[in-house]
Amino acid sequence: MQLRYIKPVVFLACLGPVASLTWRGFHAELGANPIEAITHGTGDWTLRFLLITLAVSPLRKITRQYWLIGFRRMFGLFAFFYGFLHLMTYVWLDKFFDVHEMLHDIAKRRFITAGMTAFALMIPLALTSTKWAIRKLGGRRWQNLHRLIYASAAAGVIHYIWLVKADLRKPLEYGAVLAALLVYRFVDWSVSKAKSAPGSVPAKMVSGD
Repeated sequence: MQLRYIKPVVFLACLGPVASLTWRGFHAELGANPIEAITHGTGDWTLRFLLITLAVSPLRKITRQYWLIGFRRMFGLFAFFYGFLHLMTYVWLDKFFDVHEMLHDIAKRRFITAGMTAFALMIPLALTSTKWAIRKLGGRRWQNLHRLIYASAAAGVIHYIWLVKADLRKPLEYGAVLAALLVYRFVDWSVSKAKSAPGSVPAKMVSGD
């Protein structure tokens, strides 16, 4: 699989949501509350890219399409990109950089607290997404650090649930996908641990080869 030909296409596709929001904004098609439309749009795509990033490894193993792993870092960085746009919509367009009011919101409005937590957990992931960071941290420490993505996605789902309050269908759909990915990871880890346990029968002996 020639990733160098596919990656530019996928990259441009990942920019599609922000391009759509920009075009709609310049053509006055964001509805009566443009800030709310931008906030919801960037928030949705942050969660989607977090879940897509988490789905890469299971999909790679299930389908044995190992080339898919080459897109995981790109999807993770796009999750951070849309999360940053989501945050800046709040900081700039909603609060006009009023630090005092933002601190009051973080302390008093629990959905803001959860959202800030989700974004804060993405920062070390974005900063250590390079090959240099992987070499510097070492494979095991880097993997342990990047498990924060599960906590970030969970905080994002909670942020969404606490935000909408009434119609919970969409945040619960995201939560269900995250739960499925967590269950898969736990099962995969349990199977790997069982296979590596002392006294386990090697696969070749079981198959009779």
